[in-house]
Amino acid sequence: MQKIVGVRFRTAGKVYFFSPLDFNIKRTDHVIVETARGVEYGSVVGGIREVEDEKVVQPLKPVIRVATPADDEQQKKNREKEKEALKICHEKIRHHQLDMKLIDAEYTFDNNKLLFYFTSDGRVDFRELVKDLAGVFRTRIELRQIGVRDETKILGGIGICGRPLCCHTHLPEFAPVSIKMAKEQGLSLNPTKISGVCGRLMCCLKNEEETYEELNRKLPGTGDYVTTPEGMKGEVHSVNVLRQRVKVIVEENGEKEIKDYAVDELKFKRRHHKDNNKDRKDMTEEEKREMKELERMEKQDANGGKSKLDDN
Repeated sequence: MQKIVGVRFRTAGKVYFFSPLDFNIKRTDHVIVETARGVEYGSVVGGIREVEDEKVVQPLKPVIRVATPADDEQQKKNREKEKEALKICHEKIRHHQLDMKLIDAEYTFDNNKLLFYFTSDGRVDFRELVKDLAGVFRTRIELRQIGVRDETKILGGIGICGRPLCCHTHLPEFAPVSIKMAKEQGLSLNPTKISGVCGRLMCCLKNEEETYEELNRKLPGTGDYVTTPEGMKGEVHSVNVLRQRVKVIVEENGEKEIKDYAVDELKFKRRHHKDNNKDRKDMTEEEKREMKELERMEKQDANGGKSKLDDN
C-alpha cells in the first residue's frame, strides 16, 4: 500500500496523485509539486489515503511543500501576469496575421514556461510568433492548439438546462458521446437540441445512458405485439421509459382503442437490445440532413475528443 494525495491544477481539471511524505495535508489545502511542465501550484481535492501500489503510476513524485503565504501571493501575481500576456499575444497574432483564436494564457508557478492555448480550423505556422513572444517574455513559450470542447471548458458558460457547464465546473475528462445515446433516451435528433455550447454532442447524454439502457430492456418496442392482462393481443402504440408504462392499441367490440398498462402486466418477448434505429429511407429530407450533421459531430468527437489541457 502507498500513501497518496490528489492534486488538481485547474477548475474541473484532471486529478494527479503525489506522495504526501510527512506533510499534514488536508482537502482544500494548496501544495507545491513538481510536474512534467515544471514546478506547479495545485489544490488538494482529497485528503491523504492509501491505495494499492499497482493503482499508482510509478515513480510517484513527492509534494515539495504545503503552499506558504508567499506562494499564494506568487500564484496571485501569476494570474495577473497571464492577463497581460494574453493582451500582448493578441497583438502579436494580429501583427503576424495568423488565422488562430487565442483562448487562454498560463504561466507555470516557477515562471519557467508560458503556455498559450488557441483554436484554429487547420494547422498554423507560428514559429515566428513564438520567437517574437520569447523575446518579449524572456521565458520558454509553448503554443498549444486545443479543440472546441477544451475552449468551452476554459471559458465556461450556461447550458440549455440553465446551469453552469459541467465541463467547466466538475467534469475532469470528456467521455465519448454517441448518437445512439440520444436514441436510447428518446430525444429529438435535432442537432440544435442535443448539442452543447461547444457545438458537439452534449456530455450529459452520457450521464443517464446506463439507466435508460436498463429500463429499455424491460420494455417492448413501438409496433411490437403484446398480450394484455385481459388476454387480448395488441400493438404497442408508445412507451414511457421512466414510468415503465406502455400504451397498447387493442380491439374491443369491433372498435380500436388505446389502453395504458404497467409493463409488468403485459406478456411479450423481451429483446436484449431495444432497436431505436429509423431506416434512412423512411426519413424526411430534413431528418436526413440533421442525421448527417449529428454523424459529423460524433466523428469529430471520436477523432479528437481527448482533452489537451493537462500534461502533468
